[in-house]
Amino acid sequence: MLVLSQFVLRLSFGLAAAMALTSSRQVTSGYFRNHAYVLLGLNVLATLAAVADSTQLLLRPPLTAAILSYVCAAVWLYEKPHAGKALLWLVAAVSLLGALPTRLTANPSFEKSAIILWDFDPLTSGLLLGATIAAMFLGHWYLNTPTMELAPLRRLLVLMAAAVVFRIVVCGVGLILQFDQSGISSTQWLLIGLRWIAGIMGTAVLIAMAWQTLKIPNTQSATGILYVAVLATFLGELTSLLLSAGTAYPL
Repeated sequence: MLVLSQFVLRLSFGLAAAMALTSSRQVTSGYFRNHAYVLLGLNVLATLAAVADSTQLLLRPPLTAAILSYVCAAVWLYEKPHAGKALLWLVAAVSLLGALPTRLTANPSFEKSAIILWDFDPLTSGLLLGATIAAMFLGHWYLNTPTMELAPLRRLLVLMAAAVVFRIVVCGVGLILQFDQSGISSTQWLLIGLRWIAGIMGTAVLIAMAWQTLKIPNTQSATGILYVAVLATFLGELTSLLLSAGTAYPL
């Protein structure tokens, strides 16, 4: 339940933040309204996980985020972009707050470097997950509203690229420190290879492919590439969570 809750809360944070950074002048309100319901579903799932495992998981953050997501969807229904953006930022903040106290290997004896990495781990992971799925959703939205400008989608691709760089820094430093401290087993190396090839390098290649495809421009093909990017980031970040459950540093 802990890994599920972490993954869902990180995804909720990143998706809400990416949506809040998307221009409501260039993207129709339906995009925000429909995907506020996705945030609602994610936080309801995290709430149910917290109810099932109340000894390890906090209930208030996902429950609060679920309520805020519902209100957010209603606000976008009436096309109130300023209030809608404020609610998206609130959902992002509450979701991140829920992810921070549940570090998979929280330990008061950790070195300061480990604590800093663990604090940045949900932030950077959530940005990568959320920016990727928000970009995929937006690419799909262009199929419904083909007259929209491409600038918002390009900005989300830039956010994805920045998130990949942040993950390289956090997980790369964690990998080096973990190797120096206690070494890494052969099984862990296999999972680390999967995590980096799919979740980092694979995602970076897919971002470049989507960027080049938008130069044609072909939003349908770019959306297809982003579907694959979602799978790559999900696989990479889930593997990272499972690996990090037994290490002193996030991998």
